Amino acid sequence: MTILVLGATGKTGRRLVPRLRGMGVEVRAASRSGETRFDWSEREGWAGVLHGVSAVYLVAPEEPDVVEAFVSAAVRAGVGRFVVLSGRGIDRAAEVLPPRADGSAGVFGPGMVAAEEAVKASGADWSVIRANNFAQNFSEDVWTAPVEAGRLALPLGAVGEPFVDIEDVADVAAVLLTEDGHAGRIYDVSGPESLTFAEAVEVIGRWTKPIEYVELTPDQYADELRAEGYPEDVVEILESMFGLMRAGHLSAPADGVEQVLGRPPATFTAYAERTFGSQ
Repeated sequence: MTILVLGATGKTGRRLVPRLRGMGVEVRAASRSGETRFDWSEREGWAGVLHGVSAVYLVAPEEPDVVEAFVSAAVRAGVGRFVVLSGRGIDRAAEVLPPRADGSAGVFGPGMVAAEEAVKASGADWSVIRANNFAQNFSEDVWTAPVEAGRLALPLGAVGEPFVDIEDVADVAAVLLTEDGHAGRIYDVSGPESLTFAEAVEVIGRWTKPIEYVELTPDQYADELRAEGYPEDVVEILESMFGLMRAGHLSAPADGVEQVLGRPPATFTAYAERTFGSQ
């Protein structure tokens, strides 16, 4: 078995690769800057990346146009299993989010939607991991700078979020890629408790300086993002994500981690202590 891990230098990929290799699995770690060169825009390189691969961990690009073609190329190359990283509640986005400026339906994560649809139609075995917000977004991504600055301002109110530890996501992905019995399954994965963002930064603040949570309106949030230099497409993505969260469909903890791993997911406090307690 050779498993192709896309986004191998990303948050989930760089955790998944050593897990699989520790299990004795041959892994092709692919990204634009990884061991194996992979770029979604360079279709001429797909065949070489896919040669001899039996399973793919699919982290889709934001733009959906190339996903179906890649999945079709993978199946022709002999890939028989896909595991897709997706977002929890993505199936509800069109009914929850307002229409976009061009009149099309509001969709969060169009690339992830395209990946789910493509693998379902591929004829290969497939599984989907629909994850809540990663706990590590506070230390490795979009909320890192606000946490370091001591001020997190978001348009969410009192809606809770059961943040999932990426370590759990990587454990789930490793099982789905290497064990049978998960074909055609969609797993919602989250942490075990729902916290508001104000509560989350309060937890983090036990190991850092105090962090202020500020409630913004959606328009105020968009204006702050633009003032910080975020491009308009990123502003739209983040606005859509928070619109989906405000609807409340993602706030109840899910049991996907326990279904796959047979144990409870890690708590947000455990993540915070492990991450910030050592700083």
